[in-house]
Amino acid sequence: MTSSEIDPTPDSGPTSTTGTSGPGVFELGGTVTIPRLGFGAMQLPGRWSGPAGDTAKAVAVARRAVELGVRYIDTASFYFSDTHRANDLLREALSPYPADLVIATKVGPLRDETGEMYAEARPDQLRGEVERNLADLGVDTLDLVHLRVGRLGSDVADSLGERFAVLAALREEGLIRQLGVSNVTRGQLAEARSIAPVAAVQNRFGVLDQADAALVDECADAGIAYMPFFALGGGHTELDGENLRKVSERHGATAFQVAIAWGLARSPSIVQIPGTASLAHLEENMAAGQLALDEDDMALLGRRG
Repeated sequence: MTSSEIDPTPDSGPTSTTGTSGPGVFELGGTVTIPRLGFGAMQLPGRWSGPAGDTAKAVAVARRAVELGVRYIDTASFYFSDTHRANDLLREALSPYPADLVIATKVGPLRDETGEMYAEARPDQLRGEVERNLADLGVDTLDLVHLRVGRLGSDVADSLGERFAVLAALREEGLIRQLGVSNVTRGQLAEARSIAPVAAVQNRFGVLDQADAALVDECADAGIAYMPFFALGGGHTELDGENLRKVSERHGATAFQVAIAWGLARSPSIVQIPGTASLAHLEENMAAGQLALDEDDMALLGRRG
């Protein structure tokens, strides 16, 4: 699954914030061109801990995402419901994978069959987690692997060096093409970069949750992709607010669309990865790549940095 430069632009739509139609592109690791609007697979299997979703619908969503121009998909072996796993659904939907599709995964959290995230993988367990993703996705090499640390907050300053070094060694073996980190502090990012090149950071960030603004700007300066999780709230932050409503009404858009467009306008390093198991929501999310926010919009919504 190597990627070449592609045209991520739908046939029509308003002008984007990048000055060309569509969400623009990012050079991942300086070598792989991806559109800045991707897809997160966490919701494909159904609820995080509960009944499975509909297999046919999940497969249809994954296929439609690629039809709409998605060339970057974020997944993990610990994305599963009672009976379905995101990686299995992606393999069913998309294998053999398009040559220009980049699939990123994450390792670190250990999750039992009840859904409980009970521990973080030790260094000696990480090879097994990488091999699990390889087998489930049916590939020989993973395009990008993030080391995910901690739980929801990126305020735990524990060293990630020993674990990240394991992934760096697996990269040297050819099992991984590029490396990323997730849920990290600025210090942890610096530690990881001292060990091996970091192509991407995946942290919590969004229009109503801008605490990680300094790291967003640091990534932009360093040419590192910043891929926000919970950019649309994720059920943990209510996507509401007077200014967000004003901008949504001004553009005739939904709050979700404005949140996606805001991230794309906020930093050239941001690659949005909204997830859904709904075809209607997928279409809505992808249309946000055509939404152009102006300086008045950004002033209302905030542009910290």
